Amino acid sequence: MRILVTGASGFAGSLLVPRLLTDGHAVRALGRDPARVSAALAGTALAGTLSDRAGVAAAAEVDALPDGVAEVEVLRGDALSGAGLDAALAGVEVAYYLIHSMERPSAGQLVSFEERDLIAARNFAAACSRAGVARIVYLGGLLPRDRAASRHLASRESVERILLDAVPGSLALRASIVIGARSRSFRFLVRLVERLPVLTLPAWRSFRTAPIDERDVIEMLAAAAGAPRVAGSLDIGGPDVLSYGEMISRIADLMLVRRPVVGFGVNLTPVAARVAAAIASEDPDLILPLMESLAGDLLPGDSDAAELLGVRLHSFDSAVERALRVWEQSEPLSAR
Repeated sequence: MRILVTGASGFAGSLLVPRLLTDGHAVRALGRDPARVSAALAGTALAGTLSDRAGVAAAAEVDALPDGVAEVEVLRGDALSGAGLDAALAGVEVAYYLIHSMERPSAGQLVSFEERDLIAARNFAAACSRAGVARIVYLGGLLPRDRAASRHLASRESVERILLDAVPGSLALRASIVIGARSRSFRFLVRLVERLPVLTLPAWRSFRTAPIDERDVIEMLAAAAGAPRVAGSLDIGGPDVLSYGEMISRIADLMLVRRPVVGFGVNLTPVAARVAAAIASEDPDLILPLMESLAGDLLPGDSDAAELLGVRLHSFDSAVERALRVWEQSEPLSAR
């Protein structure tokens, strides 16, 4: 099967590409910077398999990652402008949409990440329709069941609706926090544990979610390519339901550090987000929308996604232990 993976330089996309190769698919990887995509792939399961001509090929906007299983074409394209989409989707049967526009906009770009999300999704949906793509697979966010969605989650829902309406039979997987060494949400929590001697947490510490191991997300995404009867929207989550405070405390325990927790009864999200972003050396334009989502429980509905897609879920502790181990292979954690 010929498959296109967008967002291939991101943490989920760079893990999905080698996983799809092991299933024998012909994979194309799309990114605005082919060299960055190749570097991301080289840092995952394809480390050491980049061909000697990778640098030359990247300059020509197509890169190859051969050796054994299949060949990956790394193509230049931009969903926001639409450039390169038609060429990348030619002959593609399944297209993965793993693009999220929450980074700070470049000079001259639209200010709102919601606007960027909608434009990119519409461009991609239209290109998939023109190309006759049989299925789009999207990784979005869990939606609250008892309140209005935050800006961040409402944007994810809008993107999901655009993609699923464009190509009938498509699939959207909705996750909350993904536990992985390159997951920015997980890295944010780890940095707070690492850098705060006392964890002062707002009221959202008591709200619950179902964090999921990156391995389980990648397995579900990979299985989605060959499961045409599994369509629509599926909530996905790990087997452990934890409050955000419990998650942070468990991460501290698994990092073998002692961090007392002090809670206070309000969220003060705009101020708290900027303070937390500074502590964690993160972009406040990313942290603020994420923290706006922490207004209540964010739990999967009655979904049997893992069973439908044949995935056995890992525990939260197992996910964190592995993520920390992978993280430390390339970057030391000073708290350890």
